[in-house]
Amino acid sequence: MNDLTAALLSAREEGEQLAWGTFVRETAERLDLSDLTFRQTRFARCQFTDCNFSGAAFYGCEFEDCAFTGCRFPVSFWKDAALSGCKAEGGDFRKARFKDCALDRLRLRWANLTGALWERCALTDCDLKESGCQELRVVKTTLQTVDFTQADLFRAVLKGTDLSGCTLDGVTLSASCQELRGARIHASQAAVVARILGIEIAD
Repeated sequence: MNDLTAALLSAREEGEQLAWGTFVRETAERLDLSDLTFRQTRFARCQFTDCNFSGAAFYGCEFEDCAFTGCRFPVSFWKDAALSGCKAEGGDFRKARFKDCALDRLRLRWANLTGALWERCALTDCDLKESGCQELRVVKTTLQTVDFTQADLFRAVLKGTDLSGCTLDGVTLSASCQELRGARIHASQAAVVARILGIEIAD
């Protein structure tokens, strides 16, 4: 049993939080970590496989170049956390809440973010292709080079969000494109909205 697995199992069994630790190149597989609290802990190049983080809370944690394969994070809470170069493709983040977090080079393709919240966050160079972002709420958050290609943004709340640096090709919106009301888009992205509305743009 490696150090990370031992620490997680100990925190889980004793009903305590995992705090002030550093784990590098560790692995964790098929662990039930639901409702566990993580505080000021750093993970670098760690591999998590089929772990259940439902309802878990992360305060001031750092994840660098970590991989989450088959992991679940529904109703999780993230505060002042930083995720850089991590992969969580196909991850379950339904109703997860991110507040004051930095997400950099995060790969979330096919992820389920239904009902999730990004509040006062910064997303940079993130891949959300074909992700499910229905009813996603984006509040006072900056998005730079975020790829939403073929993502489902139905009923997402994007008012006040600058999407001009994002890729919106093939996104799913409501018939009225209400999701984009109050959001900022680049002139070149207007064609995407026009296609959804059935408007033909002359050359």
